[in-house]
Formats: sequence, structure tokens, C-alpha cells
Amino acid sequence: QVRLVESGGGAVQPGGSLRLSCAASGTIPSIGVMGWYRQAPGKQRELVAVIISGGTTNIADSVKGRFTISRDNAKNTVYLQMNNLKPEDTAVYYCNAVVVVLTGGRFMYWGQGTQVTVSS
Repeated sequence: QVRLVESGGGAVQPGGSLRLSCAASGTIPSIGVMGWYRQAPGKQRELVAVIISGGTTNIADSVKGRFTISRDNAKNTVYLQMNNLKPEDTAVYYCNAVVVVLTGGRFMYWGQGTQVTVSS
């Protein structure tokens, strides 16, 4: 019943910036952890950054200092600001969210993915 819609991907040159957005829609009493993952061709999907409802974040070492994750709880939206992009950042980026329902149960959802390509 919950959908995650991503936007903001594209092609940029090394050193450029992009901001990814992911909005959750549907009946959502509460969202716990939201995060961004990425998967490059021939590689496993890896965690990029996560943020909990209270604002605590965890950033992967490979992007620390360049990427920033944030969220707008009122809009059920998570963002990933990506600065100083490198070719190795090229991947499909996926949004992830854990939805907390009224019963206390938790359900994980994934976005469809958005392509980020960094090349000269």
C-alpha cells in the first residue's frame, strides 16, 4: 500500500552535484528508518546512507564528506545531496523505507531506482 517514488537522477561530470528525492505515498502512520542504497553493474547492492525519524544519520565511508542525507517527516520524503561526484559513484540508486503501522508492525519498501551516471 506504500509506494516510494524517486527523482533527481541523471548524468553529470566528475565534481558535479545531484540531489535525489524519494517521496513515500499511501497510508503511512509513521516511517522509521529511511535510506539510500546503490548498485553498480556486476556489484552487490550497498548501503549509502540511512536516517531515522529523529534525525540520526549513518553515512558510508566511501561517500562521507560528499553526500548528505536528510528527511522531511511532514512530507514523508528523504533526500540525498551528492556533491563532488566521482565516476565510482555511478550506479542505480534505490530508496528504502521502513513503515511502522498502527498495529506496531514494520514493513520494508523499495523504490524503483534512479540512474546516476558520472563520466567525463
